[in-house]
Amino acid sequence: MQLVETLDQISTPFQNAVVTIGNFDGVHKGHQALLHQVIKKARQISGISVALTFEPHPLRALGIASPPLITRHDQKMELLEQSGIDVVVCLTFDKEFAAITAHDFISDILVNKIGMKAIIIGPDYTFGKNRTGNIALLKEQGRILGFETIVADWISDAASGTRRISSTRIREIVMNGKVEQAKKYLGRHYQIRGKVITGRNRGGSQLGFPTANIKLHDELCPKFGVYAVTVETVHGIFMGVANIGISPTFDDHIFTVEVHILDFDHDIYGTRIRVNMVARLRDEKKFSNLTQLSHQIQKDIDIAKDILKKNGYTKNHYIS
Repeated sequence: MQLVETLDQISTPFQNAVVTIGNFDGVHKGHQALLHQVIKKARQISGISVALTFEPHPLRALGIASPPLITRHDQKMELLEQSGIDVVVCLTFDKEFAAITAHDFISDILVNKIGMKAIIIGPDYTFGKNRTGNIALLKEQGRILGFETIVADWISDAASGTRRISSTRIREIVMNGKVEQAKKYLGRHYQIRGKVITGRNRGGSQLGFPTANIKLHDELCPKFGVYAVTVETVHGIFMGVANIGISPTFDDHIFTVEVHILDFDHDIYGTRIRVNMVARLRDEKKFSNLTQLSHQIQKDIDIAKDILKKNGYTKNHYIS
């Protein structure tokens, strides 16, 4: 995948570019279907598939309150690359960019700079200054400038049969702790990422279960509780149990993300890890003493192992 971060990097228009545009937060199954449609169309016309997106999120650039992100920039780029798209054009969105008229956006950027011969977008797509651009304008300009406008169908939420898969729906699901359901819409487990930091030195010394404490880099935080997880580290992929919340037994009310990685004895302080949320086990609970908490953690580990096994995780995968 070629990544373009400024229009100046495009010296000549791409050949028969087939374009889609969006924030692609989550790169969920709806986005994936759209990207695959773009790739298929590009192949049909011997062209280049292009996804145009923005950083930061347009609402934030304009100082408008926006929801937490499902995927931050680095993960979004990784997922777009995995889709098989040829080119990602990720432009800086600021007030100057927001002032570009819909007509100029089509002619100057999409057609003249990128070389668009077809655009595939969702039914509610709007763009340009004051969001005055829409499908009708694209079709009108397409007849003049020589490109095709294709409106993609929504990908339905199979659970309800009517609601479309959307980033909004996925945020709602994750914040309610329904990470198993999130996988149905994302096509993968919901993942949080963070740097391992020094914790309060109580997991191993006081409870007998050492934990990796992470500084959360992602903005969308699952509902407080205990989860069965897999953990991607520099040493491989491991099974684990994560606690997200304030650890009420210790009564200090400090938000933490703590991960006990099974059968793991490496020093990973200062490294970044990725935690895949496989299933929610329970709510956080205040225990009368540390012995009760330690017993519960062992129960959580046993339950997590069974759940992970059912999800196809039978052993840790070390990197030699």
